[in-house]
Amino acid sequence: MAGICIDKTKLDDDDVVVCRCKEVTLKEIREWIDRGYDTFDELKRLTGVGMGACQGRGCRDIIMKEIARRTGKSFDEIGTGTFRPPVKPVKLGTLTAANKEDPWEGKVVSH
Repeated sequence: MAGICIDKTKLDDDDVVVCRCKEVTLKEIREWIDRGYDTFDELKRLTGVGMGACQGRGCRDIIMKEIARRTGKSFDEIGTGTFRPPVKPVKLGTLTAANKEDPWEGKVVSH
């Protein structure tokens, strides 16, 4: 029954989990931004956001918007942070399929 709240108490915005992979709340993000850590890469190093299974696809936009809101900076000023390949999960077989023909197969390499 979506939309029905059994407990009548309202959750504070700070209680919202922004990064589900690392269980980081909006309150934690706000505290670090207020301390001067106002880039995604800094918050990633401090809290682990963007380093879970989703690699930031679930939390990056929310965090970037919060940085912009708290600092008054535009997205261009903030930057998107560092992306490292693969940006999306890739099956190992996909990577190895590209190298089916091994140029060193059957050859003896000596030093």
